[in-house]
Parts: sequence; structure tokens; C-alpha cells
Amino acid sequence: MRLLSLNVGLPREVTWQGKTVTTGFFKSPVDGPVALRRHNLEGDGQADLRVHGGPTKAVYVYPGQHYDYWRDELGDRELPWGAFGENFTVDGADEATVCIGDEFRVGGARVIVTEPRMPCFKLAIRFGRADMVKRFLDSRRSGFYLGVVGEGLVQAGDDLERVVEHPSRLSVADVVHLFTTDEPDEALLRTAISVVALPEKWRSHFSGQLAKLRG
Repeated sequence: MRLLSLNVGLPREVTWQGKTVTTGFFKSPVDGPVALRRHNLEGDGQADLRVHGGPTKAVYVYPGQHYDYWRDELGDRELPWGAFGENFTVDGADEATVCIGDEFRVGGARVIVTEPRMPCFKLAIRFGRADMVKRFLDSRRSGFYLGVVGEGLVQAGDDLERVVEHPSRLSVADVVHLFTTDEPDEALLRTAISVVALPEKWRSHFSGQLAKLRG
């Protein structure tokens, strides 16, 4: 996996449906090394720290190969890297091949895969489309978040070397499937609940699903 583009941006105010909204969704590519800290990248910021940033969402990653799909879907041939609010646009991996708890070395930093990205209304703001949240979720092209195990400098062009493969092999796609399906697989639910790298809110949700299956 290679880092195609490193994207950062600070929160800004925008107007959406007659209201002023503060969002850190707008990211732009930057050249040269950037410091990756425990909660985010230098020069990056999140508007609502309750649901963005922090130890399990320090970096948002989006596979570059998904852009061709979205260019066709949205009719936007000029869609730039960072358009989905991602910090890392990457090549060589996707939600099916990256697993919760996998650790990667990138530049001078070390990171761990924590969870998929679930879209909020600010995705609709970015694209100016009220249906964008549903489109994004239906596509299953969620991207994923990283926590920071070790701080360091990173830059576009760096390789992401997988240094730890989590033994559960619970993929990001598995988590999205469990969250969106009406008929969750019991064995997969048990696996998800057991993976400590998956944040507690997810494991609690899946515990509730498992309880319902048991009746």
C-alpha cells in the first residue's frame, strides 16, 4: 500500500440549507513531510471532536481506486484527491484487504486500523447533494480510520508496510456488512466483539445484535 496523497485542512464555516455549519471536511494535498501526532496530522483539524479525530480517528484513509467509481457515479471527472475528507489517499488496498487491528509503518510513524468511516451530513455539504450520505453508505466504499501507535513524519509517496496482521482477520468490509445487514452472521458478530482494537461503541452495538439473535 502506498500513500498517493496526504491531505489536510482546518475547519471552516459553510452555508448548508440556510444554516451556518462548521466543518473540517475540506482537505487539500500537501507536499513534503508532515508530523503525525496522536490525535491528528499537523495542519489538520476537526470541527466536532466528539465524533472526529482523537485516538481512534487520528487519520482517515480512502482508497484511490474508489475515485473512478465516484467519477462515474457523480459525473465529476476532475474529482481531486482529498475530496472525501480523507487524510491519506492510498493505492494497493481496500476495505476487503485491510483488517481491524492491522498495524502499518508509514514514514517515521506507526498506525493501527480501528474502524470504518460512517458518513454524516457533512458529506452531503461537500458534494452539494442531499443523497450523498445514502449513496456513500450503499456503495460500501467506506474507507477506514487509523489510530497512532507511534508518532513520526509522513509524506506522499511513503509506503504503508503492514507489520502486524491481526489474527482475527476481521476486515473493514466485514464491520460495514455487520452494521448494514438485516441478517448478521453470529460467528462474525462474535469475532467483531472480541477484537479489542475495534472501538467500544462498535463492540457494544454488535453485542446488542448478538443478543437479539439469541432472542
